[in-house]
Amino acid sequence: VDQITRDGGSAFALQADVTNPDDVEALIKGVEDRWGPVDILVNNAGTIKDSLLIRMDLDDFDDVVSLNLRATFLCTRLALRKMVRNRWGRVINIGSVVGIAGNVGQANYSASKAAVIGFTKSVAKEVGTRNITVNCVAPGYITTDIVEGLPADLKERILERVHMRRFGNAREVADLVGFLAADEASYITGQVIAIDGGLSLGG
Repeated sequence: VDQITRDGGSAFALQADVTNPDDVEALIKGVEDRWGPVDILVNNAGTIKDSLLIRMDLDDFDDVVSLNLRATFLCTRLALRKMVRNRWGRVINIGSVVGIAGNVGQANYSASKAAVIGFTKSVAKEVGTRNITVNCVAPGYITTDIVEGLPADLKERILERVHMRRFGNAREVADLVGFLAADEASYITGQVIAIDGGLSLGG
């Protein structure tokens, strides 16, 4: 919030458990009370709890699916009501290339992100006639604290599979999200756009 304000924008923060319907309702109402109806929604909440499937706890599966998928459902369902009424809106879901290709040790995460892709396409079909677009951004390896903390040899092996031979950065993902929210993307809907330096190409 401070960074946005320093850069000349307007922002405020609300805290919510987006897997809880009551919290989501309070969150949307908090935004509406201050700025009016939500016309652009970015579903970015997510988590990982990695483990090989045969060792994965049921709670770890449920927690990942709940935050990555249930929260996307709850926020989108509520925000869409006024988007439909106003006949304009943008929904941008943050998926992952893992939801396309899968990954060892991430059966829960991969399943949740694959479900977000299916959710995106289905909702896009439902609301397209209301001038609402619904798309999914699927990042690959982006420079974060988690990626930075990986062992050097593992990072080297990952980059061998990334055709651009570098990790992405948060600004590149944000720019893509910004484009999908803009008028220039008004005829793009139901799409899954990988931003992964060519990782999902394989080979």
